[in-house]
Amino acid sequence: MTILERGGTSALQLSLKLSVLPDREISTTIVSYEEQCKGWLAKTAREKDDALIRAYVQLGQHLEIYAAMIVLPYDAGAHSIFQTLQNLRVRIGTQDLKIAAIALANDATILTEIPKISPAFLTSGSKTGQSDISRRRFSNY
Repeated sequence: MTILERGGTSALQLSLKLSVLPDREISTTIVSYEEQCKGWLAKTAREKDDALIRAYVQLGQHLEIYAAMIVLPYDAGAHSIFQTLQNLRVRIGTQDLKIAAIALANDATILTEIPKISPAFLTSGSKTGQSDISRRRFSNY
C-alpha cells in the first residue's frame, strides 16, 4: 500500500500488475493494516498545525483505501504457518513473516519489492516436510 501511495516507478509497476486482476482477487493483510496504522498514528502524534491537518486527511484516505479492500486475517491457520516458518528459521522480519503466513494460509500471492521474500526462501524439502508451502505464491514485481 505504501508503494501505491508514494507513487513513482514502483507504484506504476505494481499498478500494472494489479490492473489485470479482478478486484475480488486483490487483497491485503491485517498485519499490513497494523503497520500502516502505526505509521499514520505516529505521524499525527508529531505533526502540528497545517501538517497535522494534512496528516489527518491522509489518514482518512488511508482508511478509505483499506475499507474498500479485502483484508485477510491473521487467524489460527496463519499462526500455525507462522510458527512453522519461525521453526524453519526463515530470515525475514517478524511482520513480513506474518504476512507470508497469512498469504500461505489463504493460498494468496504476495507482490513485494522486498528481495528477501522470494520463491527461494521456502522449499518443499524443508525439515518439517511441509510440501504445501509452495514456491509459486511469491512474486517480486
